[in-house]
Amino acid sequence: MSGLLKFITCGSVDDGKSTLIGHILYDSKLLYADQEKALLLDSKVGSRGGKIDYSLLLDGLMAEREQGITIDVAYRYFTTDNRSFIVADTPGHEEYTRNMAVGASFADLAIILIDAKQGVLVQTRRHARICALMGIRHFVFAINKMDLVGYKKERYEEILKDIHELSESLALQDVVAIPISATEGDNVTKRSENMPWYTGKAILEHLETVDITEEEGANFYLPVQRVCRPNHEFRGFQGQIESGKVTVGQTIYTLPSNESAKVKGILNGDKEVTEAVNGQAVTIQLDKEVDVSRGCVLSDSAKLPLSKHVTATLLWMDDDKLSVGKEYLVKLGTKKIPGVVESIVYKVDVNSGEHESTETIEKNEIAVCEIAFAEKIVVDEFKKNKTLGEFILIDRVSHMTSACGVVEQVDTKGEKPYFEKGDLKTGGYIFDEFYFNLENASLSKSNTKAKTYHVGDEVPVEGNSFKYPDYFDILSVESGVAVLIRNRKIEDIIALSDYHYIGLSLVDEKGFALKITVKEELEQFLSEYQKIDKTKKVEFHDKWSKFETYRRIICTDNFWMI
Repeated sequence: MSGLLKFITCGSVDDGKSTLIGHILYDSKLLYADQEKALLLDSKVGSRGGKIDYSLLLDGLMAEREQGITIDVAYRYFTTDNRSFIVADTPGHEEYTRNMAVGASFADLAIILIDAKQGVLVQTRRHARICALMGIRHFVFAINKMDLVGYKKERYEEILKDIHELSESLALQDVVAIPISATEGDNVTKRSENMPWYTGKAILEHLETVDITEEEGANFYLPVQRVCRPNHEFRGFQGQIESGKVTVGQTIYTLPSNESAKVKGILNGDKEVTEAVNGQAVTIQLDKEVDVSRGCVLSDSAKLPLSKHVTATLLWMDDDKLSVGKEYLVKLGTKKIPGVVESIVYKVDVNSGEHESTETIEKNEIAVCEIAFAEKIVVDEFKKNKTLGEFILIDRVSHMTSACGVVEQVDTKGEKPYFEKGDLKTGGYIFDEFYFNLENASLSKSNTKAKTYHVGDEVPVEGNSFKYPDYFDILSVESGVAVLIRNRKIEDIIALSDYHYIGLSLVDEKGFALKITVKEELEQFLSEYQKIDKTKKVEFHDKWSKFETYRRIICTDNFWMI
């Protein structure tokens, strides 16, 4: 018997997704006697004039039955003599695109139904694009309702041309097109006598034999889900192995701390084993104490990318539009971390695939965006490491999932500095704007940094939410750098140890005014920073920094100014 196949059915409204799966279950004798009896009884009062309505096997919600459409994602498990299956029957209406994306996220294969009368529609293209976005590599385009077009080969071939064009535009890998009638059973569980011109497999035969095995990644990695400490003698790291294998005695690395240690023991459930492989949930003990918590990654390679900036493709799922600069929670692997959508590179037209310039995206739209995390995390391109390259954005107020996405590119060059002279560099957000959203009472920072400033450059001392003097100094205690601004230009960038206070206004790299007016206060400020516990930086900044001297928080367009 082949391994488990997880697949999804999708397509436009009333394309026959539920009917197809229902017919497979019925023809394969996979129903209990009471289920079959209930199906026959319900069908007598249904919409098919007393004929069996196979969709009722999946559309279990009363609201769905009343409307004759699928709203929620219906999951079914079934087994034939040749294979076990889990199928997700998903909504076809555009309003429920996010439900369909949830179903696609778990699947190995997608069956996309096409109405033979209507052909390839915008929704067909949308669903194919989303399935590809979610990492599905195997596709079956089921051209349904062939009975309504007289089982004509010519109509099948017309639609086949559009499927080939769509497959090429999305770079789909394994594509099969099968002409069927879900209601009449043609090419569903057995070859149809009504279409002798079709020589391929029926739907069920293809599902039973399709090979979904993929080449395992060479590197071992395990995102840590939980640190297990039942007593003072045992410390284990629990999670599912997403790639490769691990053995007792092997040297592995902890990321992002980048410490090395040897595997002391492996538990698969409650059994001790000497090795574990991809897909297994295990507990790993190391031979020494390391800095590891939930969200960290164990790997046999120290070369997995660490970054706080990525370019990603997003499927927007929120009723509210995407707010550039708004902070979300990013859930990637087992890591949950604050993140900001810094910019929208372009929006993707789901019909043509063309790239469009935009300042915002709405529900069910797809866009490529630049995202910044609060700190460096282990993240990789989706095509290289699926688990380290797929994520969701969570609204911090409503806790609803706002978007799902995949990482296209990881910025491993490091954060671009605001100011630079030779080896002297400092970052910050002194020229970024601050906005307040009255609807959800949230503060956002808009990243307007377009360049790195050098000696001689003119700086923007005035913006929507900031206004600095023409002459002032910027002190970054964390970077050990001082930037001297004279008449709106950078006169010099020097080491903080070489800085001499001459009475000008002082700000930090974030644009906060420093409460320093005499040389002695500067000396005290620097001395205290050298002595503080790094976990108490907030108290230090509260004592020495003041936000509202040169900054303010504003709202734009239909929001009040503060």
